[in-house]
Parts: sequence; C-alpha cells; structure tokens
Amino acid sequence: PKIVIVLAANEGGGVLKWKGAQEWSVERSSINNKKYYAKKHGYGLTIKDMTIKKRYSHEWRESWEKVDILKQTMRQYPRTEWFWWLDLHTYIMEPEFSLEDHIFNKINEISYRSLNNSFNPLNLKIDIPYINYQNNPIEMLIAQDCGGFNLGSFFIRKSKWSELLLDIWWDPAFYEQMHMIWEHKEQDSLETLYNTQAWIRERVAFLPLKSINAFPPGACSDKADDPQFFYNETDRDFLINMAGCEWGRDCWSEMEHYKKLSKRLNDQPW
Repeated sequence: PKIVIVLAANEGGGVLKWKGAQEWSVERSSINNKKYYAKKHGYGLTIKDMTIKKRYSHEWRESWEKVDILKQTMRQYPRTEWFWWLDLHTYIMEPEFSLEDHIFNKINEISYRSLNNSFNPLNLKIDIPYINYQNNPIEMLIAQDCGGFNLGSFFIRKSKWSELLLDIWWDPAFYEQMHMIWEHKEQDSLETLYNTQAWIRERVAFLPLKSINAFPPGACSDKADDPQFFYNETDRDFLINMAGCEWGRDCWSEMEHYKKLSKRLNDQPW
C-alpha cells in the first residue's frame, strides 16, 4: 500500500498493571476504528505492541519505542511511501475523508515550513543557516500543540532522509545524556534536532493541529479558551487525540463519547 497506518497498542495485556474492562474497551474501539478506515480507503494497517520491554540490557526506553517501531515498519513495508503514526487514544472522526483529499493532494496549501509569522509555541529559532526549503520535498508532517511538537499523530515518508533521521533520533547517546532532563523524551529530542539541524528542518512541514490532532476539553488546559486546539463538530475535524486522558481524565468516557458522536455525524453502520 502507498500509505500504512502504524497504531501503537498493547494487545498482550498488562505490564505495569493489569488492564481493566474499560482499558480493553478503549483499545478495541481504537483498533476497530483504524481497521475500518484502512479497509475503506485501501491503506495498510499494522498494530504494534507497545509493551514495555528492555531494548538494551541496561536501560528502559519505553518512550523512544515509536522511533524503533517506525524503523521496523519501514523494513516491513519496503514499497510504502508514507507512514502515519497514531497513538492508541486517537479516533478518526471523519472516516469518509481520504488522506489524499484531506492532506496529500493539497499538502503545499495547508502546511507551512518556516516558523516566521507562524505558530511557534516553543519559541524555536525562526531561521538557522543553510536551509533550503525551495528545492527539498516534505518528508515529515507534524502538528504543534500548546506544549510543542505533537507526536500522537504524524506522517513520515520512507526515504534516505527519514532513515537517517530515525537513526539519529534513536541514538542511545540522546537517551543516556538527556533522559533525566527531557520531560517529553522523544518529543524533546526531535524538537532539539529541528532547532539545530538545517538538513532536518528543511524537510519538515507543519499542519494545523486540528487537521490531524484535535484535542478534547481537558487537554491543553492552560489554553482552554483558544479554539485552534480543540475539536469542534461544526468544523468536522478529522481526528481527535485524547492526549493525557490517563492522567486525571476518563479515557473510556471520552472514547465512548466521540465514538457515538462520529457515528451520529456519519451514520456509520458499524
């Protein structure tokens, strides 16, 4: 397939704790949602087990696992062009929208590459030397939320560039030196690379958050009055990311609410 969805799950059960009925329900709902969408539009879907494991004998790197899994998946699908990473607590609200029509056929119109006069919550450097946006393709599509880069839903193209990016992103030196400092781990790592490396910056583009990563109330609570972050059924936002629902919110209630809302909006038989 030209596009493969990579869904992070934990189908094997509890590791840090036993999964309860509601956690199983959330996982089933998320997986069925992605299966329906992939089948409808002819995309690939691979469900990757995010069970915490020791990648190396001396370290836990659970937050960096998505980088390693993407490397594995690119080897698994050598002819696929784009990979769409999705965290488990996401739900595609508008399954009728194809990724081609929603994003790729108008990628240059809906994305932005320079941070000059653009949304920049981390106050990253506006420009660094040796960047050439004009002659380089877009190889990674991400969104920014109130806290910086959001890696709950992002796209990466299979290429020599992305292979090199993933190798550097997965470098054990990053983990060893910074894992006690970087609160958001692989997110902070990518933000640092983007902020300092021209060859990375020139092939990364940003999408508006709501196009691939709308939030429910409760996420980005310090920006509760800013509509650019939050799902709005009138806008028919494509996907909702219930980011952080396991920290003081109710993941199951949120999943059930948006599942029923999507069904009502689209009159889905399933």
